[in-house]
Amino acid sequence: MNLEVVELDGAEPALVFLHEGLGSVALWRDFPARLAAGRRALIYSRAGHGQSDLPDGPRTPRFMHEEALDVLPELLAAHGISRPVLVGHSDGASIALIHAARHPVDRLILLAPHVFVEDVTIASIEQARTTFETTDLRERMGRYHRDPERTFRLWNDIWLAPAFRAWNIEDVLGDVTAPTLVIQGEHDQYGTLAQVDAIERGVAGPFTRAIVDARHAPHLEAPDATLAAARAFL
Repeated sequence: MNLEVVELDGAEPALVFLHEGLGSVALWRDFPARLAAGRRALIYSRAGHGQSDLPDGPRTPRFMHEEALDVLPELLAAHGISRPVLVGHSDGASIALIHAARHPVDRLILLAPHVFVEDVTIASIEQARTTFETTDLRERMGRYHRDPERTFRLWNDIWLAPAFRAWNIEDVLGDVTAPTLVIQGEHDQYGTLAQVDAIERGVAGPFTRAIVDARHAPHLEAPDATLAAARAFL
């Protein structure tokens, strides 16, 4: 399967960017380049996102485990990256945690991570479905994704599936020993500070939190505060 990948040259350890549920390489905008600032970076679109190939079937409740434990290790090996700094947003942050529980990483920068499903998450994802079906969201997504309908359904359908309500990755946190920074928007419509608290309780390595004046995309909605926190952590 061909994945859309952008690389920036620079010093090791490499920063590897893992996008959110409707994200892609392009939707990170200039955040990777601004954060890397002379470091090596790898930004990629997961299957079904951006210009990457589309997967054959729907996602299962283990789609983040599959990305973290199957796809990501192969991608890192193909690009000669070991012990990366994983920078994950939302679903990408969850993928980063799962990967770090099983593979060596230098550190983790997690933007609006999820480790379990909250009522507020489901309510917002239901609202996103209504927005997709009643506004021009499909057309706007078409600027960034090869198949915006498929991209949206891959994300939305699994998160709203009854079987996904029990999704929970708190059991992997005790195996995360790398230093971890969580950057959370205080007005996040997809998750609460309970996610941050659970990660702080669960991880075995050093933990830092930064709460910024943003909703679910702190790197886009509060870029200066987010970059300051991430740079200080690096």
